[in-house]
Amino acid sequence: MTETTTTAPRSAGGNAEWRDRYASAVMNTFGTPSRVLVRGSGTRVWDADGAEYLDLLAGIAVNCLGHAHPAVIEAVSAQLASLGHVSNFFTTPAQVRLAEELIALTLPGAEPGASRVFLANSGTEANEGALKIARRHGGPSRPRVLALEQAFHGRTMGALAMTHKAAYREPFEPLPGGIEFVPAGDVSALRDAMGADVAALIVEPIQGEAGVRPMPDGYLEAARDLTRDAGALLIIDEVQTGMGRAGAWMAHHLLAPGVVPDVVTLAKGLGGGIPIGAVVATGQAAELLGPGQHGTTFGGNPVSASAALAVINTLRSEGLLARAADLGRRWASEIARVPGVASTRGLGLLIGVALNPAVGPAPAIAEDLARAGFIVNAPGLDTLRLAPPLILSDEDADAFTSELSTLLAKRLASATEGASTTAGSHD
Repeated sequence: MTETTTTAPRSAGGNAEWRDRYASAVMNTFGTPSRVLVRGSGTRVWDADGAEYLDLLAGIAVNCLGHAHPAVIEAVSAQLASLGHVSNFFTTPAQVRLAEELIALTLPGAEPGASRVFLANSGTEANEGALKIARRHGGPSRPRVLALEQAFHGRTMGALAMTHKAAYREPFEPLPGGIEFVPAGDVSALRDAMGADVAALIVEPIQGEAGVRPMPDGYLEAARDLTRDAGALLIIDEVQTGMGRAGAWMAHHLLAPGVVPDVVTLAKGLGGGIPIGAVVATGQAAELLGPGQHGTTFGGNPVSASAALAVINTLRSEGLLARAADLGRRWASEIARVPGVASTRGLGLLIGVALNPAVGPAPAIAEDLARAGFIVNAPGLDTLRLAPPLILSDEDADAFTSELSTLLAKRLASATEGASTTAGSHD
C-alpha cells in the first residue's frame, strides 16, 4: 500500500495570505485555521506553502479511501456527466442501489424486506431524521428521548439537543425539549431512566468527540433489551464509526454482534469525501415518516449516491475492513508502549491516544506533530485522535509512532529537567 507522492507547488499567497482572507470573509465558527490545504493524494495533503503532511485525521474519519481516490473520481465524474441532480419527485438507479446496499450492510440481522433508508447530506441531518422518527414513535404518551453524557450527535437544533456538552448547547437554548442525559456505559443508570414514557435511546458505540471511548462490554446488549422491554426505539449513531472505520461495516457489529437496532445513522466515511448521510431503519421505525413529514433537496443526489457506492465497492474489493482491524490492533498496541502515552482506546483505525499529564496538553502536541508533518487532532486536553484513511500503509503508521516517541521523549525530558530545577531552587 505504498504510494508515490510529489511536492505540491506553493499556492499564490501562501498560508498567511489565505488565512487573512479567510478571517475577513468566512464566519468565525471554527476559529482561524492553522493551515490552508490545497491538494491531496492518497494519505497525504499539501498546504499553500508547499509543506507536505501525512493525513492521520482524514477530515475527521471522512476520507476513508484517502484523497483523490480513482474509484471515487471515476464514479462522480461519470454520474455528473450523465445526470447531476433531480428533485425527490423522481428517483435514480444510484439512489435505489445505495439504499439496498445500506440495508444489507447495516442491518444484516433485520427481517428481510422490513427496512428502509432516508438519504440526507450529513451526520447531523441523519440524526435529525432519527429524532423525528423517535417523535413519531413516541407521540404525546412517550415524550422522553434518552441520550448519553459526553455524546455528540451534531449541531443542528434537534441533533444539538441530543449533544451533551454544555458549551455547544447553552448559547442556543431553548432547544427541542424532552431530551434527558444518562451516564454513558452505566446499565444501572439506564435501567433507572427507562420507562413506558421513553420514545427512544440514542447511543454512539464509540464516543468519538469524548476522546474515542467505546461502550463497555454488554452495554449495547443491555440497551437493546431495556428499550425493547419498554417499547422504545434503539438508535445507534454510526456517523463516525461506520463504513469500516472500526474494522467492520458498523462498530456495533463488533461490540454487540447480536444486536439489531431500530435505527442506524451514517455519514462521514459513507461518501469518501462527498457529502452524504443516511438513516437506516427497520420494522415499525421504517414506516413512521410518511409523505411530507421529512425531506431534503439534495438527499439521495445521484452524484453523492454514486460516490457512496464506489466507496462501498472499494472497501469490499480491497479488503479494507480487515485491513483496518489488523493495522489498528497492531498500531494501537505499539503506540500504547510509547513513553508518555498512558493508554490507547478505540477499534480499528479510530484510535484515542491518552497522554500522560507530564507531556503537556494534547492540543499543543497535535500542533507539534503538524509541524513535523503529521495531521491529528485533540478532542480533549489529554487525548489525541487518529482516524486516518483506511489505505494507510504500515510504513506510514510506523513513521508516526516513531515521531510521537521522539516528541514525547523530548517533552518528558523537559518536564524532568524543569522539576529538578524547581527542586534545586529550594535547597
